[in-house]
Amino acid sequence: MINTVSFPGLGLEFELNRVAFSVFGHNIYWYGVIIAAGFLLAVAFGLWKAPRFGLDPDTIVDAIFYVVPSAIIGARLYYVIFNPSVCYNADGSFSLLRAIAFWDGGLAIYGGVIATVISALIFCKVRKVDFWSGMDITSYGLLIGQLIGRWGNFVNVEAYGSVTGLPWRMCSESIANELWSKGLLDSQEAYQSILDGTLGVHPTFLYESLWNLLGLVLLLLLMKKGRRFNGQMFLSYVIWYGLGRAAIEGLRTDSLYFFGTPIRSSQMLGIVSALVGIGLFVLRLKTAGPASPPLTKGAKPAAEEAEIPTPSPAPSEQIPAEPAPVDTADNAPAETAEPPAAAEETSKEETNNGGENH
Repeated sequence: MINTVSFPGLGLEFELNRVAFSVFGHNIYWYGVIIAAGFLLAVAFGLWKAPRFGLDPDTIVDAIFYVVPSAIIGARLYYVIFNPSVCYNADGSFSLLRAIAFWDGGLAIYGGVIATVISALIFCKVRKVDFWSGMDITSYGLLIGQLIGRWGNFVNVEAYGSVTGLPWRMCSESIANELWSKGLLDSQEAYQSILDGTLGVHPTFLYESLWNLLGLVLLLLLMKKGRRFNGQMFLSYVIWYGLGRAAIEGLRTDSLYFFGTPIRSSQMLGIVSALVGIGLFVLRLKTAGPASPPLTKGAKPAAEEAEIPTPSPAPSEQIPAEPAPVDTADNAPAETAEPPAAAEETSKEETNNGGENH
């Protein structure tokens, strides 16, 4: 469970224990702890910024209960489809427990993203929420979760790349043994070079974490500038992550391949998703119209306000002039005329027609 990982060119060395702590004899792994931390930060950010995208934070909370479980299932399903060997015991028998044991590692991010999009589309359709605005805020959560979650791969000493002599090369006995067992080292000298630190591997987990961090910074700058259309942030994320993943995936030694072909499934999906994202970005830029305004606290959406007619002011009523009093007797003293009851009632009616303050 404990691995020593070093970066000789940087003078760094780490003792990594996959187990964070134990609860009633059951091991809790750092991989799961780190994934959970990334998820909580992503949710916190989404709730904080939801009004900026015209979304009610309560709706975001409701969506989490639907989207997150489906994302975990999708991430594991993607991994199992392209790496079915994880479902079998050493004797070749199928194991359902091994098939679902995502807590030991084996979650494919692209599977999670695909499941997130599908479940979010269904949720938004049912709840009558704008899908593109929902995915805009979700894209920040995806970047936060991915840039943090990749460090779970570091603790597990996985998701690394091919052999390199770069100053930031990563070395470990477990890495040398795994590369040797897979036939990825051409000689005993290469194996020994990784053990002594002369050679190492690309820390591709770090590359992707930094790529996601840079993407998050760029999307935050776009947020500050303001959206031009609903879906701009999400499509920017799809393009950015797709291009970066396609490049980084080409360096990895543990890629999932497309049904036995030499095509790396995530690399292919990264290129395809980036191209589709570019096409949708151009299309929505031309046809989607301006982005929805933010939903301020206590305010109703513009579409809802438009349905409520504004009361028109009541027309003013003319009070008829009183006829001049007529003396009934000579030399009778003039009496002060009192306003008739009708005029008094009319005056009250005018006051009541002003409407209530809303």
